[in-house]
Amino acid sequence: MKLNRFASIPVCGVLTLMGFVYYITIFIFIEDWVGLATSAGTLNALIFTLMASLSLFSFVASVLTDPGYVPPSAAPDVEAAAVLDPKTHKDSSQLRQCEKCSRYKPPRAHHCRVCRVCVLRMDHHCLWINNCVGHWNYKAFIVLIFYATAASIYSTVVIMNSSSHKDWDFAGVLPFKIFYIISGTMMAGLSITLSTLLGWHIYLITRNMTTIEYHEGTRAAWLAKKSGQIYRHPFNINIYANISSVPLSLSLARCKPHIAPTVYILILLSECSILAPAPLRRFGSEHAKMVLSHCSQLPERWNELSYLTSELIQFTGSVR
Repeated sequence: MKLNRFASIPVCGVLTLMGFVYYITIFIFIEDWVGLATSAGTLNALIFTLMASLSLFSFVASVLTDPGYVPPSAAPDVEAAAVLDPKTHKDSSQLRQCEKCSRYKPPRAHHCRVCRVCVLRMDHHCLWINNCVGHWNYKAFIVLIFYATAASIYSTVVIMNSSSHKDWDFAGVLPFKIFYIISGTMMAGLSITLSTLLGWHIYLITRNMTTIEYHEGTRAAWLAKKSGQIYRHPFNINIYANISSVPLSLSLARCKPHIAPTVYILILLSECSILAPAPLRRFGSEHAKMVLSHCSQLPERWNELSYLTSELIQFTGSVR
């Protein structure tokens, strides 16, 4: 069951940290700063409660959402292979098969050694959500980082204002000073860490790549430089197209393995509609050339995707 993902020390630690930060921010620092009974205190408490609630909801969604596991039956038939890539149809060996789980491995999919299954557009396996970050839960993960960053910065500002306005001239002040220093340092460090992580993923989004693809591209660029060539990530078009291609909108349908049209659309999205590769360039690895060749039939694929999408909508409507 997906709820078993919460039975993890890191996940429980994140939930505990969220509760602790919420409590000290609302009931200690805002109370000491302006008082919860005042209009300013109520407003600050409501704003932080909203941020904390959105962070919690996004965290739960990141944990529970299927990242995009490739089903065992996910393999294009002969006709589909011919539509996706005529070269692949002629030489079926070009269809990638995972060496670890022996399943069809769509382009941009990677095998997770923790989950022991291939994941569509896998970014990484996140210890803190006890789940992979992939095609379907990437939006929830990005939203989680965004709201957690905003909440952390807000809490840091509250702590700074509370400490600057607090009257420290009373007996037994040392423990309170230590608590303020520890809390402020913790929240400042958390804000910097989350801001860095958010900035990193914004960088990846603007280049239409995952963390895994970034590290693979680093090696490919090094090999290309040695051979006097120039490597560019094959899916990097321009900022607008890259942002539009990343699965940050609501998905068409939360796929179930037994719904064949949905599964096929997932595979099609995974291998070609994370938009087209960049125009033909000189690549530093045979893998990059293969990806470019595999995605060269973009117009036909988009037509097929549109057709399958309309069929899926009719299919789901008839089921209801």
